[in-house]
Amino acid sequence: MTDDEDLILTEALGAVGASGGGSGGRFGAKFAARRLKKNVHEVELTVEGVSPAEAAGRTADLLLRMGTPVRTAGVQPPDGVRVVRVVRVLVGGGFGNMNPVLVTVTLTGTGQETTEVRVRGAAKEGLIKQRAGEKTARQVATLLTQHLPTPRG
Repeated sequence: MTDDEDLILTEALGAVGASGGGSGGRFGAKFAARRLKKNVHEVELTVEGVSPAEAAGRTADLLLRMGTPVRTAGVQPPDGVRVVRVVRVLVGGGFGNMNPVLVTVTLTGTGQETTEVRVRGAAKEGLIKQRAGEKTARQVATLLTQHLPTPRG
């Protein structure tokens, strides 16, 4: 699911740079972002007691309240995997929530009342390692366990 994570994060950091008001802020932030490493972390959960479609709807509602939706066109699941839904949002992470974090949640129906949930957080890391992708993925997984019934993970 890494099809365009770098591009999305680079554009988001460019928007943060532009909000500073200085000339060249967007360009400078995008230039630097292209050269930064990513902090990526994935958390997997199994949710039982709710249909995959309902789990997908609840997950989408929660994530859309947390951040800005990002298109999911072109995101392809691995062959043979039945994905119910992929939801992507940009949320703030790190110090002062100034570092954009791309959260991708993939829901896969594994039964009538069972859904596998994979939460992926990705953020660019500067010199000071904030682990924003990891922390945000864990935070979203925790919120999902509270929002969806009987998680196992």
